[in-house]
Amino acid sequence: MLKKKAVLLGKILGATVLSAMIMVGLAMPAKAARAQLAVTDCVKCHEKEPATIAANESKHKTAVSCLECHLEHGPWGKEIIPQCAMCHEGKSHYKLENCLGCHVDPHNPLGIVFSGNLVAPCLTCHEQQGKEFKEFPSKHAQQACNFCHEKHRQIPECFQCHEPHAKGQTMADCLACHPVHQPRSIVPDVKTQRGFCVPCHEDIGALMAKTTTKHQAFTCVFCHNGPHPTVPKCQGCHGEPHSATMHQKMPKCIDCHIDPHNLQK
Repeated sequence: MLKKKAVLLGKILGATVLSAMIMVGLAMPAKAARAQLAVTDCVKCHEKEPATIAANESKHKTAVSCLECHLEHGPWGKEIIPQCAMCHEGKSHYKLENCLGCHVDPHNPLGIVFSGNLVAPCLTCHEQQGKEFKEFPSKHAQQACNFCHEKHRQIPECFQCHEPHAKGQTMADCLACHPVHQPRSIVPDVKTQRGFCVPCHEDIGALMAKTTTKHQAFTCVFCHNGPHPTVPKCQGCHGEPHSATMHQKMPKCIDCHIDPHNLQK
């Protein structure tokens, strides 16, 4: 008799527990809706990625949040790691393959690491520099972009490859004459010292050092004012100081004055 009562009681308790479990299960939302995450939840498990984003300036820091890129989360979500093309599209740069080859950490997209000799990928963003190299050939145009720019946004010193023209010359002095992506298109600044020109024009520098005329006091750019090599006309400063007959007989000033850098009076 006691045995029968125990079995009956067990059945009643089992049915009660089962009913309770069913009720709880019905009350729970579907699995896909269980985790309603906020950005503040991400940092509870993922410390490194938010710290990297916070430490570096990019639109990944200011324009988007974790949940705008990572639309799903495991174990139910399958599209956890987004494709760059989800946001980045349109420009030719965004059509390049292997984004992570340069942008090694998507949480610091401007922390770019170059590998190999790069030209074409760089020019998809820096079109103007590519046009300058094409229109103004030079040895600079024969180098890969990362030959000079070893890091993204790094502006190298000219003296990394080139000896200065004169002692004390600064990079600002270089750039006053030589645009970096068309270095042979020389347009000297009016304040350019003669000492910066003489190393390439030694014979003329020697003559200017010896002459006793007023030309001796002038900088090279005072006369050669314009794209290199600008050869000015004497009449620009002197007009026609002699008689019309003499100018007709001797139309070239240097027929008598020999050399503007060493004038014969």
